[in-house]
Amino acid sequence: MVIERDEMERGRFVGRVWRPDVQGPALVALRKGRLVDVTSRAIPTMRDLMEHDDPASLVDGAEGEDLGSLEEIAQGSTEGEGAADRLHLLSPCDLQAVKACGVTFARSMIERVIEEKAAGDPAKAVAIRERAGAIIGESLRSLVPGSPEAERVKQALTEEGVWSQYLEVGIGPDAEVFTKGQPMSTVGWGAAVGLHPASQWNNPEPEVVLAVDSRGTVKGATLGNDVNLRDVEGRSALLLGKAKDNNASCAIGPFIRLFDRSYGIDDVRAAELELRVEGEDGFVLKGQSSMKEISRDPLDLVSQTIGRHHQYPDGFLLFLGTLFAPVEDRDAPGQGFTHKTGDVVTISERHLGRLVNTVRLSTECPEWTFGTAVLMRNLAGRGLL
Repeated sequence: MVIERDEMERGRFVGRVWRPDVQGPALVALRKGRLVDVTSRAIPTMRDLMEHDDPASLVDGAEGEDLGSLEEIAQGSTEGEGAADRLHLLSPCDLQAVKACGVTFARSMIERVIEEKAAGDPAKAVAIRERAGAIIGESLRSLVPGSPEAERVKQALTEEGVWSQYLEVGIGPDAEVFTKGQPMSTVGWGAAVGLHPASQWNNPEPEVVLAVDSRGTVKGATLGNDVNLRDVEGRSALLLGKAKDNNASCAIGPFIRLFDRSYGIDDVRAAELELRVEGEDGFVLKGQSSMKEISRDPLDLVSQTIGRHHQYPDGFLLFLGTLFAPVEDRDAPGQGFTHKTGDVVTISERHLGRLVNTVRLSTECPEWTFGTAVLMRNLAGRGLL
């Protein structure tokens, strides 16, 4: 199931679907297993809903058109792969910026160091992993970033010759916050997710994603796949844009679960994510990411993203980072894991549901053509603006 039935009954889930009859997106609420179009002049976009003081109450009181059952629409989303003549699920965000935090978990921080030291070569990663592990050990897990203890560890690592820019953002005072994708560029449940064809070493990154309004208030949460090109970023951190922002390289969904009495920020802090990758070659990879092990609190990451130093008038979606960094060999010994086209990636969390996508090359995924200008014209033509 896309969302477990008991969570479906308890929570308030909102998202977006493509309606072929209007050749545009609709804002939907999940009610008793069915998707109801609640788009109106009051809430023409997800951005507008998130800006409301109490989006959960607004959705509860909104009338709408029943579009069909969630399971039927989800099945059509997978089979159609985003065809314009099919009713299908979209990414739940629209006009919001798409931001992401990196190196927020100690274990994944070590893997980023390894990527840098190996310069994107997975064959060199094994030896570097052993050396880094011997020096760092478990000492980073209990460190508070920016604390005096963290500064002492920084000095020790510098003396050992393994200091890295990734350790700087992992245990230093400033978090890594970058732009993952442009507004309107993300893909949703059932869509193909893209890898840049230049990459030969890459992996999924299962993450919790916060929906934050223009005032910096967190209004809900969802799931995301921050597709990671390990070799591209490993060659140089200055290639982060090429490693992260490509056609269909960011998946979000299936829905935003609004904060209410049944679900809030403490549930985010306790989230346990499961990952499953199933390849056409029969390979299966399983992984986990526990938010209990995050080094920086989610609200600290929000405050480092928005404030007097930076405003987001349309709000933003914020990826919180991942504990997951696969090291299992898929093909040759010592080569580790990398995606193959056709891989089916499932990211799940009990309260947020399941996000399912199939891996393709970015050059083979449908081109991104429905941008902000097209959305505005479409909504105006429907009398929603």
